[in-house]
Amino acid sequence: MKKESKVQKKSNAFFDALTCTAVQVYPFKENTGKTKAFARVTINEQLQLTGLRVVDGVNGFFVSYPIDPNYKGEDYHSIYYPLQRELRDHVEQCVLEKYQEAVAG
Repeated sequence: MKKESKVQKKSNAFFDALTCTAVQVYPFKENTGKTKAFARVTINEQLQLTGLRVVDGVNGFFVSYPIDPNYKGEDYHSIYYPLQRELRDHVEQCVLEKYQEAVAG
C-alpha cells in the first residue's frame, strides 16, 4: 500500500512539471469533414508532439492523437497518447484555444 502512495505522489510531481510551451495549429481553409485542423505541441521545450488533429465530434471539438496506419485491427491504435487524464486535458485545452484564435482571426 505504501508503494502505491509513493507512485501516486511521484506521478503528480511529474505532471506538475509538464506544460505546453508552444502550440501551432493549422486549420483547413475548406471544409474537409470532421477533421478541422492539424496541430503540433511542444512540451517543456523538449518534446514535440506532431500529427494531432482537431476534430468536430458529436460532443463538440476534441484533439485526436495519430493512429498507426499499419495496425490491422478493427479498432484504432494510437501511436502515442497521454497516460494521465490531466495531461490529456491540458494538451487539449491548449490546442483548442489556439484553434479558436486561428479561426476567429
